[in-house]
Amino acid sequence: MIRRRAVLAAAAALAAVAALGGWLARPGLPTAWAAPPGGPTAPEEASAGTVRTAPPASPGFEFVALGDMPYGADATAGAAYRHLIGQINALKLPLTLHVGDFKSGLADCSDAEYRLQLQNFQLFDRALVYTPGDNDWFDCQRRGDDPLERLQALRQHFFAAPQSLGRQPVAVLRQADVMPAFALQVENLRWSSAPGPGAVMFASFHTVGPDNGADASSAAVRAEAAAREAANAAWISAAFAAARQQGAAALVLVTQAETLVTEGDDWPSRGEVRKGFTLSMSQTLLPLADVAPFPVLLVHGDTHRYTVDRPFRNRQGQTIANLWRLQVFGEPRLHAVRVGVNLAAPPASAAGASATTQPPFAFTPIWNPLSPDPRLTRRFRP
Repeated sequence: MIRRRAVLAAAAALAAVAALGGWLARPGLPTAWAAPPGGPTAPEEASAGTVRTAPPASPGFEFVALGDMPYGADATAGAAYRHLIGQINALKLPLTLHVGDFKSGLADCSDAEYRLQLQNFQLFDRALVYTPGDNDWFDCQRRGDDPLERLQALRQHFFAAPQSLGRQPVAVLRQADVMPAFALQVENLRWSSAPGPGAVMFASFHTVGPDNGADASSAAVRAEAAAREAANAAWISAAFAAARQQGAAALVLVTQAETLVTEGDDWPSRGEVRKGFTLSMSQTLLPLADVAPFPVLLVHGDTHRYTVDRPFRNRQGQTIANLWRLQVFGEPRLHAVRVGVNLAAPPASAAGASATTQPPFAFTPIWNPLSPDPRLTRRFRP
């Protein structure tokens, strides 16, 4: 969501995470925070109360998350972005999640731009799952384009078939194919890391910052926002039900928007959901996560600050210890995050896990040497 032209500068070479992985278990999942020599020991932009995790025990499953990139002309932003894709490919992990905003909010919204970004997605050696962001269609109105027409074009370009993107796509279930009431929502997807119990269930749902379109000046766009929010609530409910039925070890939910109210330009207040996400978050995701028999991870982008925490609260004002959040890096920091899932981890209690309990998720930045060093850009402003 941040509106800024890409700033690309060569930084001192940072150690890229390199390891081999597979679709299922492998020994030795990543450390929770792998900082460059002399670097920080926790997420650079972490808020108070950030959860610092230890590496989960094997067996486990790993994937990569990134988003809010690339911004700027391909001639300037493309090289760093594709270098990061190469780093991700070298890890040979089965899945990458892109949480939307593949361009800035003022960039070209043409079909040619969509084809370029689709070509970038097809450079990922394994499966790539994308969920749309506001820059990708909603903000096209800032250029005089019809955002609803651009949303339809986006769906046609990126969600034409029930499978992921990437060179080794995986089959996905589209909401439009199984819920006739939400026949437009081809972009809301669900899939699993493996058939049967004990796997990781994934589901994406389509939100856009900052207020999910509920504050749009156009009545037609506000109507789309309301319909999409209803679809999201139904799809989130279905994901929790499917995870229960399958006996999933964990549920990973993927979306674009920062759904929490922010304090000025800084950190979200603890657990206050923005009005545009009341149905999907406050009334659906949060109460379901609070009683889920498996750990839940929400992966999103939007404000470009790498964050790992548990900020959400239930109706009693208590922290939902079972619900974790990862917010990925974003422009101008073209880095990614390697996520490990401990398939044997039990859901956390309201009191929190004990010091000896292995957490369900671990997070390791993938540093891109062609992007600014995050230790030198602590306070990015649009």
